[in-house]
Order: sequence, then C-alpha cells, then structure tokens
Amino acid sequence: MRLYRCLLFVSTVCLWGSVVLAQAPAPTTLKDAFRGAFVIGAAVNVDQITGKDARGDAILVQQFNSISPENVLKWEVVHPRPGVYDFTMADKYVEFGLKNHMFIVGHNLCWHSQTPGWVFKDEKGDPITRGALLQRLHNHIQTVVGRYKGKIDSWDVVNEALNEDGTLRQSPWMKIIGEDYIVKAFQFAHEADPNVQLNYNDYNLETPAKRKGAIALVKKLQAAGVPIAVVGDQGHMQLDAPSVADEEATITDLAATGVKVAITELDIDVLPSAWGQTADVSLHIRENPKLNPYPNGLPDDVQQRLAKRYADLFAVYWKHRDVINRVTLWGVTDKQSWLNDWPVLGRSSYPLLFDRDGKPKPAFAAVLKTVADWVVRRHNTVPISFLAQVRHERDRRWPSIVSLPILCDHPDIGLLLGLKNTPAVGAAAFLR
Repeated sequence: MRLYRCLLFVSTVCLWGSVVLAQAPAPTTLKDAFRGAFVIGAAVNVDQITGKDARGDAILVQQFNSISPENVLKWEVVHPRPGVYDFTMADKYVEFGLKNHMFIVGHNLCWHSQTPGWVFKDEKGDPITRGALLQRLHNHIQTVVGRYKGKIDSWDVVNEALNEDGTLRQSPWMKIIGEDYIVKAFQFAHEADPNVQLNYNDYNLETPAKRKGAIALVKKLQAAGVPIAVVGDQGHMQLDAPSVADEEATITDLAATGVKVAITELDIDVLPSAWGQTADVSLHIRENPKLNPYPNGLPDDVQQRLAKRYADLFAVYWKHRDVINRVTLWGVTDKQSWLNDWPVLGRSSYPLLFDRDGKPKPAFAAVLKTVADWVVRRHNTVPISFLAQVRHERDRRWPSIVSLPILCDHPDIGLLLGLKNTPAVGAAAFLR
C-alpha cells in the first residue's frame, strides 16, 4: 500500500507539474544549484590551505565541492632542486579537500612556466639530453602522482602547450624531447595512477586557430592510446570577449572529440586590457593609473554588466551540462585574484563572485538564477521549484524508500532530482 501511495503521489505531481504544493526554497549555494550537472570549484591559495584565511575557507566549504591549487603542486614548489621534494603545502591542500569531501584537482605536472631551470640542464649547466629529460619527467610524475594516488581525482597533465595559432609552443620540453613529450607525460601519469582523470589544460581555446590545434592534439593523443579524459578550457574572460557564441562553439567542438570539457580557471576581468586577450603569466607591464580605473570599488553599472556576463556564461555551461564535468573559478574572493597583480602590479580587480570582504556580488545571484527559475527543453517546461518539491516530498514522506519509479517523461527530471544515467525520454527514471 505504501509503495502504491508513493507511485500515486509522484505520478500526480508529474502530471500536474504547473502546480507547486509548497514551494521548496531555491538553492542558496553554488554546489547545490549545480548538483547533478557538474562540480563547481575554486582555486585555493596557501592562506586558505593553512587556515589563515578563515573567511575564505568558510566560503569554500559552503559554496564549492571541488578545489584546485593555485601553486602548491607546481614543479617549482614541490620539486625545487634535484632530488629534493617538498610536499608540505601539497599535503595540506589534499587533506583540506579530503576532509571536506571535495573533488580534488592536481595542477599541474608539465608546463613551460614555473618549472626550475635546472630541470633542463645537466650537472655542468649544459642543455640536458632527450633521454635524461624524459627520465626526469617520468621520475617527477611518478613521485607526485604516486604520492596522491586515490586521493587526487583529476590531474592537469600538460598545461598550455599551444601557441595562439594552434601550433605547438617551442618550450624547453618541445625543443629537447620533441612533440611526443605530451604523449609521454600522459603515459607516465596513467602509469602512476591508472584510475585518475587526465586532462589537457589551455587558455584562449575560444579562438578558432588555437581550438583547432587543441582538437588536433586530442586526436593525436587518442590515436596513441593515451587515456585523455578532459580538455580544460581555462576561461579567463573579459566583459565583452569571447562571445557567448564562441564559448559555446568551443565546448561543442572539443566535446565532439569524445572528451569531457572543464572550465578550469574562470574569471572575468572588468579592467581595461593592457594588450588584448591572453593569460601568459610571463607578461608584465609597468603600473599605469589609466589601467586601474576602480581603486575604490566597482561602479554599479559595471557590477550589473559583470552579473549579466556571468549569467550568460553559466547559461551556456548549464545547457551543455551533458559534456561539462566541472566549472572552477580561479579564486574565492576578489582580494585573492591573480588579476590584482597581473599583468599590471597593484591594480584593484573584481573578477569573481565574492567581493574583497567575502560577500556575494550581484554576479553570484545572477549565476544561481540561471538554474533557479526554469528548465526549458524540447518545448517541455517544468519549474525547478516544482522538481525540488518532488525531491522534498519524497524525503519527507517516505525516507526509507531506496528507489522510486518516476512516471514522468520530462527529459530533465532525472538530472534535477540528482539522478545519474537517467533513461531516455519516455522511459521510467528512478529517484534515488
């Protein structure tokens, strides 16, 4: 009788979806808003890892279910000298993620930047041989990935290997080893942890030439039998570029290769551009007051433009949640952002969802609103609040029911109720 009543209730609310019996509260956190679609993350710094930034830590735990390290897993930090490893901060980073049940990202294993010069030289200071450099890369990846096997969920194996025209960057890795250094790095990482998710990560993939190069790289890795699972599109944006259409094209084109797409370093720069769209950390220019127009706070009109920009981007990410597995913001609060000191030192930047005091900005509310009102798909519209009510009523009335068939053919109902592998439209889904 009890199961019959369960079926009757769910069938009834699915049939009368336009009526919400007692509207459940809309999600108030990012991780709840996007639960079941993709994980939502933030980059963390040393102060947050060590607990010095208590306000930042509170935001992290409340709002996010994934973390990425700004610097503590880069080569210059964990492997500063030959034969010397320092995992002090890296261990604390992983411990923080495990303690808070987060999806933990490792960033990164092979990059032309923030890699000590000794890596590419022999004991005499001369350029190292191909074989010796491959051995160093292998040893580094084996040591670092192996240490966190089963703890770190996803590794950015190779970072920023492409030029803007889509050709391979002439980094020391490329010059000494050759273009197969990328394949080798992925093979070494897979060898160290066969179950970890492996990613290629880069910026400006919204530009057609660079995106074409990334797609060619993915296909080359796949042809070599390399288990690349994700391409990370960093997502260092400006208020007016790249366009929403370009962002959507980037996601669909990359996903067409069979990989998932992650937005790995999202921020939106509201300040005047020093030289155009780039994320090359090696570039710097002198301080210029004209490039720092908001030292005392962001004007309301710019706040609203930022909010709309974030809403437009997250609408795209939500639309393509079937191929996006993670969206990570590059920082927790504006105070932490790298854009305060890059490419111009000492600027006041406002690129994130929380301000310098840790308070949510209008952009935060705009992001939540992208999924808090309606889901429209195939001309079948169901209020999010109604679907939340289904889950709420299930938990309230029948907490002991493990699974319950949903007699409703709305294509989003399984996802919005926290389901995975929901059957196609018209089939019975199961509420778990």
